[in-house]
Amino acid sequence: MNRSLTLDDLVLAGIALGAGLVLAFMSRTLLRWLAGHAKRTRWSGDDVIVDALRSVVPWAAIAGGASAAAAVLPLTRSVQHHVNQVLEVWLIVVVTFSAARVIAGLVRSVTQSRSGVAGSATIFVNITRVLVLAIGFLVVLQTLGISIAPLLTALGVGGLAVALALQDTLANLFAGVHILASKTVQPGDYIRLSSGEEGYVVDINWRQTTVRQLSNNLVVIPNGQLAKANMTNYTRPEQELTVLVQVGVSYDSDLEHVERVTSEVVTEVMTDVTGAVPDHEAAIRFHTFGDSRIGFTVILGVGEFSDQYRIKHEFIKRLHRRYRAEGIRIPAPTRTVAFQPGSVVIPQQRSGEDVVGGAPLAD
Repeated sequence: MNRSLTLDDLVLAGIALGAGLVLAFMSRTLLRWLAGHAKRTRWSGDDVIVDALRSVVPWAAIAGGASAAAAVLPLTRSVQHHVNQVLEVWLIVVVTFSAARVIAGLVRSVTQSRSGVAGSATIFVNITRVLVLAIGFLVVLQTLGISIAPLLTALGVGGLAVALALQDTLANLFAGVHILASKTVQPGDYIRLSSGEEGYVVDINWRQTTVRQLSNNLVVIPNGQLAKANMTNYTRPEQELTVLVQVGVSYDSDLEHVERVTSEVVTEVMTDVTGAVPDHEAAIRFHTFGDSRIGFTVILGVGEFSDQYRIKHEFIKRLHRRYRAEGIRIPAPTRTVAFQPGSVVIPQQRSGEDVVGGAPLAD
């Protein structure tokens, strides 16, 4: 346009810009109301979508008002083109960041629902966010009239050099993707490595896996090392597991009585102690004629790995007390000491009395 600016042009531009601002305010109020309803639903994805729309829609309304205001002003074709281009880039940037937040939030929601724990698998979230931002950046360049073909070629050649320089980092990245994709380890699992590290998996990110020990210390393990290590996962395929407790009684014990009493103690512990499996059937297996005792194994049901210490603690206390009440003896180990060839062999006890029963052992 070649005509001069008039008061009517300014009024129309102000009305257009004001309409955009009013529309932005109204849309933000409406989306705030929708956000309140979204929080009352079970699915967390609608919270992420509404939160992102609260950022996109108001800015889009403002950009539309500014575009309409520029259209009514007597601007030259070159100025009008640059204004429209700036508004397009502005809108693309807003949409890109909002889309990155929405998609990353949805990925986080999916990973949390699949793993069933509070922690999130940030490796997928970070990769998704970077990909969306990279696509938005390329769209901005294309909008500005910059050809992205040479840039993609340069990135391909430079990416090869970077890949060679960052072999360990990329190995950890792909190892983390493989670990999560194969579902061998998920946040919340209790694992133990052949190198001795063990604990609950807190997070798996693009480079490392964080494990929280029972002592509440954090152990950081590179994903490449985790993928190569021999590992025991105590949470999969089932979280419930069994623990073995070794017990021994004297040779003069009635084994049927011992089995019945031990079974009653197991049932009591499984019912009363937090973390035990109430429907676990008591399993007692005699297996050894030892030097001073008949050994057997008691199998206890545990809800999850860290519960075993409390359950074994309670079981041993209650079994010891019950054996004393029933007169079942748990003999102390004995040893024989020879002084000289031909001399008298004197049997000695490691302790003066039985562990259970209160009566000293016969020599």
